[in-house]
Amino acid sequence: MRNKIIFSLVGLGIVAGLVSAYVYARPRHPLPPAFNPAPNPYGHGIYANGIVESYLSNGANINIYPEVAGTIAKVFVSEGQRVKQGTPLFAIDDSIQRALVEQQKSQVDASHALLDELKAQPRKENLQVASAQVEMATAGLKSAQDQLDKQLRSVEIDARSVSKDVLDNAKNAVKVARANLGVVTRQYELTRAGAWVYDVRNQEKQVEALSKAVASSSALLAKYTVKAPSDGIVLSIRTSVGSYISSQGSYDTYTQAIAPAMVMGSSAGYLGVRCYIDEILIPRLPPGSQMQAKMFIRGTSVSVPLEFVRVQPYVSPKIQLSNERTERVDLRVLPIIFRFMPPPGVGLYPGQLVDVYVATS
Repeated sequence: MRNKIIFSLVGLGIVAGLVSAYVYARPRHPLPPAFNPAPNPYGHGIYANGIVESYLSNGANINIYPEVAGTIAKVFVSEGQRVKQGTPLFAIDDSIQRALVEQQKSQVDASHALLDELKAQPRKENLQVASAQVEMATAGLKSAQDQLDKQLRSVEIDARSVSKDVLDNAKNAVKVARANLGVVTRQYELTRAGAWVYDVRNQEKQVEALSKAVASSSALLAKYTVKAPSDGIVLSIRTSVGSYISSQGSYDTYTQAIAPAMVMGSSAGYLGVRCYIDEILIPRLPPGSQMQAKMFIRGTSVSVPLEFVRVQPYVSPKIQLSNERTERVDLRVLPIIFRFMPPPGVGLYPGQLVDVYVATS
């Protein structure tokens, strides 16, 4: 009985092995691709990776950086919004700079007031005081002269009627009164002449210098509100209210790198495609005026003819399209920029990868 059981188990194992061998030995058909690879539409064509970007006559997307550093106080736009040139994009906290401008404006007002005071001289009240001092000094001189004249007549009558010391004191009193009259007269003329021209010029320069300081501070204050440099579309916002930003950009939480605060694209109907041609294949390229290319949108069977725009005449190491500047390879490439009109019903966005074929000579 025991032997029968053992032989039965061995038989079952053999059958299971044969079935498993048959099942696993059958050829498996590969899964169909998610989308058909882009075919070469030309008899002789060069394949290149392409990246969609905003179409501009020069450059690519517009990277927005502030010229001052600070905390974001307000964001005025949203992603995908069309904006006109000069539209405020975001504002940085400007409380300190605004207070500085107000302080400098007050200094300008004070300087203006002092300049007006200098130009308004002589003051009527000061002139009246100086005139009264002249009158008083004139009266003092007359009084001293009268006293001296009386003593001189007395001496003429009787030489012993007035002592020499008294007569000398009377003569000195007249000299002092005459000198005092000269001083107050000059003081009156100085008061009547008004402010010295050099004092006025100096104060005018002070007003001018402070006014320019206000203009400079006001211009810097305007930098705290970043505005759109041209008409376009807001493609990406990489900052938010409360975030710190500098002229280097804003910290991107996802990439953990410094990135532009905002990215704008052109509002024109065209989109651009930047493709990279291997340096070995550059001699096979036709002249720009004769260059033909076609773009294939990945995941679809849609192809779009491209219009040549320009060649960026600088062969450089290829940078992987992940936008990481440190991911360099030995391959050197030549960037070529095309443009196209987006086909209706197909979603295309800047930053999207596409397949490009360029017809060769």
